[in-house]
Amino acid sequence: LKFNKNGEFKIVQFTDIHFKYGNPASDIALKRINEVLDAERPDLVVFTGDVVYAAPADTAMRTVLACASSRKLPFVVTFGNHDNEQGKTRAELYDIIRSMPYNIQPDRGTVESPDYVLAVKSSDGKKDASVLYCLDSHSYSKLPDVKGYDWLTFDQVNWYRQQSAAFTAKNDGKPLPALAFFHIPLPEYNEAASDENAQLYGIRREKACAPALNSGLFTAIKENGDVMGIFVGHDHDDDYAVCWYDVLLAYGRFTGGPTEYIHIPNGARVIELNEGARTFKTWIRTKAGVEQLTTYPDSFVKE
Repeated sequence: LKFNKNGEFKIVQFTDIHFKYGNPASDIALKRINEVLDAERPDLVVFTGDVVYAAPADTAMRTVLACASSRKLPFVVTFGNHDNEQGKTRAELYDIIRSMPYNIQPDRGTVESPDYVLAVKSSDGKKDASVLYCLDSHSYSKLPDVKGYDWLTFDQVNWYRQQSAAFTAKNDGKPLPALAFFHIPLPEYNEAASDENAQLYGIRREKACAPALNSGLFTAIKENGDVMGIFVGHDHDDDYAVCWYDVLLAYGRFTGGPTEYIHIPNGARVIELNEGARTFKTWIRTKAGVEQLTTYPDSFVKE
């Protein structure tokens, strides 16, 4: 991965495809993915979970990922809470994803579903210019007295801290511009979206289904100072971006067809990084075209 000669690097995020192989309701999802990839021609494709929604999960996963793979586009996947409910474990799905051409995730080793980091090289290819953290936000709470969704573990937060510190040390003590991708939103999404002074762009038609417990990733991100934006899925009727303590908390646009609840036209989020700068553009692309074009941080700063 590297910035182009114009110092730009474009990412397309697809989320919550909820793909059912052989179900006509999923045709709209594949159609939209192909339209977006043809229109945007990204440098990287990130699928942020709930890709497959029925057995056979292996065939379903390959069918979706082939949209990127057939175009020779590098791609990665972070799991949602439904992917491993279709007859395949996270480990089995991870290996299937890794077997697809142009997938750039690391080998999982002995871990079922590892977190991993992707470095984007400078346009001259000589150094790391930006960092992308990809984490597994798991599924459901494992504590019987805590209902709802799981949270990122302390080990994961420490893993992020260590990775971030290493990149910063290598860059003469200056944090590299970074983004983070996972499926389930952090509790801070609700805090930010309900703040009357927050600058929010996009659609918010449901509360963020975040974990009930906060394990501190956002605090770690603030302390390390590298991550500019966090991109999630999970809540199909949300596609907003809101700035919270100078970190952009954003949703992708629901990409699936009517195999799950959907009240807004399906599409994708696009992110365009600028080499050597703590800024990026982001927008939503649907069948109708480009919506909600914003620039971080400028669009989210009050005059």
